Amino acid sequence: MKTAITGATGQLGQLVVNKLKEKGYGESIVALVRSVEKASDLGVEVREANYDKPETLNNALRGVDTLLLISGSEVGKRSVQHKNVIEAAKQNGVQWIIYTSILRADTSIISLAEEHLATETALKNSGIPFTLLRNGWYTENYTGSIQGAIAGGAFVGSAGEGKISSAARADYADAAVAVLTGEGHQGKTYELAGDEAWTLSDLAAEVSRQTGKNIPYKNLSQSDYATALVSFGLPQELAQAIARWDVSASQGALFDDTRQLSALIGRPTTTLSETVREALQK
Repeated sequence: MKTAITGATGQLGQLVVNKLKEKGYGESIVALVRSVEKASDLGVEVREANYDKPETLNNALRGVDTLLLISGSEVGKRSVQHKNVIEAAKQNGVQWIIYTSILRADTSIISLAEEHLATETALKNSGIPFTLLRNGWYTENYTGSIQGAIAGGAFVGSAGEGKISSAARADYADAAVAVLTGEGHQGKTYELAGDEAWTLSDLAAEVSRQTGKNIPYKNLSQSDYATALVSFGLPQELAQAIARWDVSASQGALFDDTRQLSALIGRPTTTLSETVREALQK
């Protein structure tokens, strides 16, 4: 029984591969990557799989029973790329696809949801049994900005007092592993988010507490935040998108209190303070 994992050299993919190896599943894993050379240290079978080159996908999925389809990183191209993977899976007789979608993809106001929902529809139309892991925000999406906030003397954003039920990337990896190695998950949709909801003001306060510095949160308008992100070196289109996502967060798009993630992984999700501590140690 072969289990293939797309994006296996990505941050989430590598965590899943390593956690599966720790559980003794290393020999059954097929790591699907764009660059085989970059995956030489994964310690599992590696195959080239380029979302934009269907011929590589057919070769990559040969003999695969289960596929963890980790959503691609190229916003705007993902619905087509994911459909290419699903079509190749169908042609190769893959028996089960687990897809990392987005929290409440069918009702979310976040612009990212559109491509995820298109992929979910493609899965439903494929006839292949599937499981949806609707991942909420990663805490690392924000803690990655800590050093910049310390240097600038403040966190900036446009999320207002919107509550963010984030979890650490490792928590979502554990959820994928739990589904891949467990039973009774086919046909299920899991809305995955952290146990603890927090605001950007809470994040700023936590960073201030752990560093002993006064790092406040400054809420900006969407346009002003996008302008600030461009000044930090981000491309205009990405800056605009991030600012829009923050505004969506201010409207409750990233809040969830169902605790399905902690139930699935069998432990509480990683706290904000833990992830901040890890970020400060880097």
